[in-house]
Amino acid sequence: FYLTPSQVNSILKANEYSFKVPEFDGKNVSSVLGFDSNQLPANAPIEDRRSAATCLQTRGMLLGVFDGHAGCACAQAVSERLFYYIAVSLLPHETLLEIENAVESGRALLPILQWHKHPNDYFSKEASKLYFNSLRTYWQELIDLNSGETTDVREALINAFKRLDNDISLEAQVGDPNSFLNYLVLRVAFSGATACVAHVDGVDLHIANTGDSRAMLGVQEEDGSWSAVNLSYDHNAQNEREVERVKMEHPKSEEKSLVKQDRLLGLLMPFRAFGDVKFKWSIELQKRVVESGPDQLNDNEYTKFIPPNYHTPPYLTAEPEVIHHRLRPQDKFLVLATDGLWETMHRQDVARIVGEYLTGVHHQQPITVGGYKVTLGQMHRLLTERRARISSVFEDQNAATHLIRHAVGNNEFGTVDHERLSKMLSLPEELARMYRDDITIIVVQFNSHVIGAYQDEG
Repeated sequence: FYLTPSQVNSILKANEYSFKVPEFDGKNVSSVLGFDSNQLPANAPIEDRRSAATCLQTRGMLLGVFDGHAGCACAQAVSERLFYYIAVSLLPHETLLEIENAVESGRALLPILQWHKHPNDYFSKEASKLYFNSLRTYWQELIDLNSGETTDVREALINAFKRLDNDISLEAQVGDPNSFLNYLVLRVAFSGATACVAHVDGVDLHIANTGDSRAMLGVQEEDGSWSAVNLSYDHNAQNEREVERVKMEHPKSEEKSLVKQDRLLGLLMPFRAFGDVKFKWSIELQKRVVESGPDQLNDNEYTKFIPPNYHTPPYLTAEPEVIHHRLRPQDKFLVLATDGLWETMHRQDVARIVGEYLTGVHHQQPITVGGYKVTLGQMHRLLTERRARISSVFEDQNAATHLIRHAVGNNEFGTVDHERLSKMLSLPEELARMYRDDITIIVVQFNSHVIGAYQDEG
């Protein structure tokens, strides 16, 4: 099919969302100006999810991308639940007590998060009571464990990831008398999801990553050029440290079977993920749960098979790797994206495209062609290319959309080719997945003045 430019735009913009942080949010001037996010499905339904929220009882903002596999159920649950676990992990003891007392006496709860959601971002109402009860058990334990110390963000992130994964596993083992819910918790546990989450508070940026989505910082150098700083490491076979970690956790006799064809036990690409109980539970537990589960579960081939060479589970963890970065005035933006983006674009190109988009610099720069003799034809081509570039910037009011346009439509010269874009976006569902993955992107823009002021105080 040939799509017109306006058809292309309506496909690209269907899931875009932008949020501008109010100048002064009552507590502190934020180091975040705002963010743009967008998603482009390749799977039907899309298996990626995204979340963004402002923490109301502590300072800071949470943003995350989640890449599901074997269905979207786990990514969906993690996108709804993880930020609550993180927020609760960060709350001071008195606030936890206040919240627990409010629940006890049936009073209205203090809101913990202010969500920034696109209308398409689904929330599973049916499971909200179950999810709430698991979360409440967690904060009750935090109250009992109270050590009186303030929680370290790094620790809070690690605890929240591990605890949510544990609850996903537990809910599936316990089951639910309501058959719809029972099937839901099992689907969540048997599918899987990676997560890459940012917590921004003042100049403190923490990235917690589980799996192979990525966080990247866009830095503007003194000469105005753009560079990329990685703030996460992929947990897969390309990461030698990760391969070593997996080998250390299992007997030497399994060394050859742990990673095959660059996959965990020859099956799973990411080496860390939520859910995926096929790689965590003992064989006995898997059989017991599947046998006592609803019929739909029995009909599902995926739940029945046991991974080959399955001797010493768990083979998979949801524990995140946490990286802390102190923001500097030259750190202009953060990109969080699922692997669908990084498979098609190098981080250096991502930094340049977003940087130029946010600053609009390349409109004004005179065309330089070095000391070469340039024919009129070549000059004409350069000018036409520039005009196309400018018009594509004006087309997009959203940095994430602009990046998706490049990821899907770039030709070998690094410019967006409408014909290629049209072809890639009109592929039928069953073919799309062969050419690209779901892409989910959040671009967070920082306030350099505020960051500079923090630095001066510090």
